[in-house]
Amino acid sequence: MKTLYLVRHAKSSWSDPGTDDFDRPLNKRGKMNAPDMASRLSSRGALPELIISSPAKRARSTAKMMAKEWDYPSQAILLEDELYLCYASTFLKVITKIDDDFERVAIIAHNPGITDFANYLTEEIRIDNVPTSGIFAISAETDHWKDFDLAKKKFLFFDYPKYQSEEL
Repeated sequence: MKTLYLVRHAKSSWSDPGTDDFDRPLNKRGKMNAPDMASRLSSRGALPELIISSPAKRARSTAKMMAKEWDYPSQAILLEDELYLCYASTFLKVITKIDDDFERVAIIAHNPGITDFANYLTEEIRIDNVPTSGIFAISAETDHWKDFDLAKKKFLFFDYPKYQSEEL
């Protein structure tokens, strides 16, 4: 069984219009939401064993904040250039390269790719938009990441900062 957590980077700052998109930092809300969402994932009892992130500053910062909450070494975060503003199909290319020793993996990236990929993975639920810091979780009945695409999948949960649920 493999579990994938798709995470959209936390809210970024638009305060400096001259900042290149790749270099935009997190804003105050993003800096609060990233650790909060990491804590909410921790409360579910299953932490990622591997974190893969887009190299964009807002995604890297989100990954580092979440890693800190999970006691995951920030130097072990894998930066994947292909995840910067990628299409849904790119996620599958990244996933097939994951070492099978990892059962639970978090991928931190951007919209619209995250939302498109989440909707590709399951017919059980349709998401209009994965909000910033949102987490979409799905499991696949396979022992090999290279087989993730064709494996039977089960939607686990969808959580985001403004979502309130009694089960959280």
